[in-house]
Amino acid sequence: MATETERKFLVKSEFRHLAVSEIKIIQSYLSIDPDKTIRLRIADDKAFLTVKSRPLENSITRNEWEVEIPVIDAQEMMSICLPGRIVKTRYMVPSGRHTFEIDVFHEKNEGLIVAEIELNSENEYFSKPDWLAEEVTGKPQYYNANLIK
Repeated sequence: MATETERKFLVKSEFRHLAVSEIKIIQSYLSIDPDKTIRLRIADDKAFLTVKSRPLENSITRNEWEVEIPVIDAQEMMSICLPGRIVKTRYMVPSGRHTFEIDVFHEKNEGLIVAEIELNSENEYFSKPDWLAEEVTGKPQYYNANLIK
């Protein structure tokens, strides 16, 4: 079992010139229970089924299982997912020893830009670029699973 420890921030200024890649993403959910989510994601020409659960209350570390599946299967399964979907462009922006994943949301979440950084531990140090704004780690309104509503 893998885990992910991630912090999230709003973005206040331009960052795209720093990106080393971008990915077009469409995702839907089979479950958005607060303690566990089951997500389908099509990212460019690949698809993934991901299960996440929160092992400890008030922790930013979650259990995560991710399996690549055929894109055609993901497209078919999306038809039975919960209503709503997320459409976003993800930009990969290196910063020091880390890489920020910056999601620029489209459609009904147009205008929202969230940067995520994955850490090895909850207290790991990382440098904060000037384009980062308010930290929104742990704020449910910024969870992708809640953005489909």
